[in-house]
Amino acid sequence: MESSFRRTLADDGGATIIVAGEVDFSNADELADCVRAAVAEWSPSVVRVDLGAASFIDSSGLGALIEGYRTAGEVGAAFLVVNPSPSFRRVLDVTGLCEFFGLSFDNETASRTQATGA
Repeated sequence: MESSFRRTLADDGGATIIVAGEVDFSNADELADCVRAAVAEWSPSVVRVDLGAASFIDSSGLGALIEGYRTAGEVGAAFLVVNPSPSFRRVLDVTGLCEFFGLSFDNETASRTQATGA
């Protein structure tokens, strides 16, 4: 089975973990391991988890992101979640994790969401 996670080192010294497909109880540990490996191998100044190609993330996946945040923090690296879908961004907002993962809440998006229910 092919991994749903790929890690790359950017020219700026930051590590990016690209998530594709689903993150659930069956592979959440693999995501946390991928972050740990990137931190151990590269000592990046920032770890970015790119959710642009993620289709689903359950509470186990959220736990893996929190574990990644802790791992990055242990070496003084910033931890950012980038490119979340609107629905996943809502989950991060409801759980209070948006700011935790470096996502600022967009008031325009909030107004649209409240007005349309979407």
